[in-house]
Amino acid sequence: MLSFEESLQILIEAALKEDIGDGDHSTLSAIPADKKGKAVLKVKDTGIIAGLDIARVIFHHREPSAQLVFHKKDGEPMQHGEIAFEVEATVHTILQCERLVLNTMQRMSGIATLTHQYTEKLKGYKTKLLDTRKTTPNFRLLEKEAVRIGGGVNHRMGLYDMIMLKDNHIDYCGGLVQAVERAYSYVQNVKPGLKIEVETRNLEDVKAALSTGKVDRIMLDNFKIPQLQEAVAFINGAVETEASGGINLDTIQDFAATGVDYVSVGALIHQARSLDLSLKAWGIKN
Repeated sequence: MLSFEESLQILIEAALKEDIGDGDHSTLSAIPADKKGKAVLKVKDTGIIAGLDIARVIFHHREPSAQLVFHKKDGEPMQHGEIAFEVEATVHTILQCERLVLNTMQRMSGIATLTHQYTEKLKGYKTKLLDTRKTTPNFRLLEKEAVRIGGGVNHRMGLYDMIMLKDNHIDYCGGLVQAVERAYSYVQNVKPGLKIEVETRNLEDVKAALSTGKVDRIMLDNFKIPQLQEAVAFINGAVETEASGGINLDTIQDFAATGVDYVSVGALIHQARSLDLSLKAWGIKN
């Protein structure tokens, strides 16, 4: 598997190619190639800032000698009017990286801010907040990084790093126990060490999953609070538990109060609002 850094370089290269194409003709036509410049990232919103480290990598991908001075750190609160960083590089680099840096940081900051709001609700509980695979195609790497910056915990990155037997797997396989048995055999023979999670829809499913002795985590999907309490008590710490479905800022503490180990919330990513940031030329005298 590729490392985070390797995957990030691929993402940046593809994104720059998408934006620049056969040339940034606006910049090429108006700015000499060797002209140096300075710009600052201005905060125009309130929340949790995220993506500063990614901005650095983007600029250095285009121009390794680019100089950046940061006034904020990823995960810190930001306020309207603050300066997050300064960058000095050729003007071509600044202008060609501008939109990718802004798109990335605005999206990541929105996700980190929403995640932080959820994690604040979990203070005092043992329950941890998970993200999901409900992400933007080809941008999952940074959306999940934003969740981590906001205080959440990354669930599996894809279909390759954990077995999760959901309702369709179970139905196609002919039953929960059959699906678990086959998955366990696969892990033993093909992918040792891979963890197995199984989705359950009622207490009977929970009992069946637990009886196999072959799962690492049980997902309690769309359980109402009383049923969730009953299921968590029945499992009694034998395996990890995860609640999913119907969890939002108004209900998350009710779920946490059941003692469930994890709550997964797709809305962390697909409902986050991008925050307002701008990159502006600095020190220009007209």
